[in-house]
Amino acid sequence: MTQDVIIRKSGAVGHISLNRPKALHALTLDMCHAMSVALSEWASDDEVQAIILDHAEGTRGFCAGGDIAMLRDSALNDGGVSGRKFFHDEYQLNHQIFTYEKPIVAFMDGITMGGGVGISLPAKFRVATENTRFAMPESGIGLFPDVGGGWYLSRLGGRIGQFLALTGARLDGSESLWAGLATHYVPSEMLDDIKARIAERPGRISGILSEPVGTPPEARIEKNALKIAKHFASDSYEDILASLEAEIESNENGGADWAQKERDTLGTKSPQTCKVALRQLATSTKLTDFADNMRMEYRIGSRVLVRPDFAEGVRAVITDKTHDPKWNPATPEEVSEELLDAIFAPLPDDEEWKPL
Repeated sequence: MTQDVIIRKSGAVGHISLNRPKALHALTLDMCHAMSVALSEWASDDEVQAIILDHAEGTRGFCAGGDIAMLRDSALNDGGVSGRKFFHDEYQLNHQIFTYEKPIVAFMDGITMGGGVGISLPAKFRVATENTRFAMPESGIGLFPDVGGGWYLSRLGGRIGQFLALTGARLDGSESLWAGLATHYVPSEMLDDIKARIAERPGRISGILSEPVGTPPEARIEKNALKIAKHFASDSYEDILASLEAEIESNENGGADWAQKERDTLGTKSPQTCKVALRQLATSTKLTDFADNMRMEYRIGSRVLVRPDFAEGVRAVITDKTHDPKWNPATPEEVSEELLDAIFAPLPDDEEWKPL
């Protein structure tokens, strides 16, 4: 087992705390395995009535993502074999949480991105705080919003999910609550007390989290909701860019500044990822089984991992921090439907993703 996850019982709850603070608790394969084993054991343990999922140290990160360095190394050195193994088992954990019969309370207190989204959004209760910074920033590193992102983002109203998938925008705790990503908002100073009360009375989780805790701050994204719904309405990336361009040119109702900011943001993202994400979300809306979504995302991940944009995006944004990725394909127009079809195509039967 690994020291990067602390697993214990607290009263009548199983308690999982991510414990890799120097990496903002980013998930490794060993961490995914440890969490999955604990959940499997507690599923048949009558003493455990609920699960608490949080992080052990610091306020900056709940979970900043997955093991990006390992994934890039795999893409460059072993043809993506170990990277696909990570995706496969991480997605099994995501599905395990989604289908878990006992209530899980995820405390999204800090950065909740990528892999952190994958382990928190399938939980029945998702608690945001003033420290929450929610994002799916994969378009900036040439990956895609995986770990169930297709399922969750596609089911948000007002095209918020498409906006988040393409721009990588960060939402704070009150914005996460407003968007429906979090189920509750609690000031961080109250978390220890709330966790203790849940451990004592796990049958009253909803009531404990819903007791008066003050009014959350205003959700700033709400002011831009109509703009997001208008300009991100299409599943065509070119249409979205054209809508923003038209707003910049016309400056109707003073919207040019916002449109310019979002267009410039999209100009830094991987065109391949943006087109993949739009098809991913459009496809997911038609699915009724979360396992089918994860199967689709594993197909995408297996292909995107070894395409040029991922290694290059991680180099530019994370490794070298030069923020000058050279995307390939370089423009949206060069990302063909044939390329997208190949990325989304089924894998051989013996390579397809399967739940635990």
